[in-house]
Amino acid sequence: MEIDHVAIVVKDLDAALRLYTQTLGFKQVYREIVADQGVEAVGLEAGGSFVELLRPLDEASPIAAFLGDAATKLHHTAYRVADIEATLAELKAKGVRLIDEHARRGAHGNLIAFLHPKATDGVLIELCQPIR
Repeated sequence: MEIDHVAIVVKDLDAALRLYTQTLGFKQVYREIVADQGVEAVGLEAGGSFVELLRPLDEASPIAAFLGDAATKLHHTAYRVADIEATLAELKAKGVRLIDEHARRGAHGNLIAFLHPKATDGVLIELCQPIR
């Protein structure tokens, strides 16, 4: 496994984009609405990995509650895997608690699945099988 991306929830996506692209020099790779997750996602190239900025679409979005009153907050780390279904089956066989027992579509068309934070010492971990 290697790091695919680090996701940061932001209240003001345009301000965060200015910081990452104009000030820090990151290149924007994608920007899309992921309606079933209640977010707008922007991927920024960071060497062989990405920084993913997530903006809640509305106050009902689960990440809106997570963000609370903060302007930004680290949400999760995603690890790239070659075969997400095989990785999920292996982790389940080892007794790892999963949020997603099967992959689903995430931002940028990737297949994703989350491990439960109770199984990972409180850290939200996403497995990601890129289509790129």
